[in-house]
Amino acid sequence: MALATFKDLCIDASDARRVAGFWATALGLRLEANGPDDMVLRGRSPAHTVWIDRVPEPKTAKNRVHWDVRGSAAALLDVGARMLRPATEDPEPDRIWDVLTDPEGNEFCVFPADERRHSEAG
Repeated sequence: MALATFKDLCIDASDARRVAGFWATALGLRLEANGPDDMVLRGRSPAHTVWIDRVPEPKTAKNRVHWDVRGSAAALLDVGARMLRPATEDPEPDRIWDVLTDPEGNEFCVFPADERRHSEAG
């Protein structure tokens, strides 16, 4: 028996509205205010809910947990992501994912939308 079950994904942000707007667009989720400073993204079920909470301190180090998404790095760059490390610049020849950041520098990996096998990402 599991000791715990997954409940929610929460992202801390200095500008919750900006970060939530990016992820709502990127993931196709509905954006809602959750009080004066926080946001929530909602999808087709409660399992597709993401909380974006305003915090006073800025991001200062590499994320220890990150998103892996399927899609187009170019499209994500067009809506506010930044390229951190393109797959083409990695010494690992079989790497197919790009590493991007959201508007506040939170790292995430983007796998090609047509890639259907599960791959290990860094």
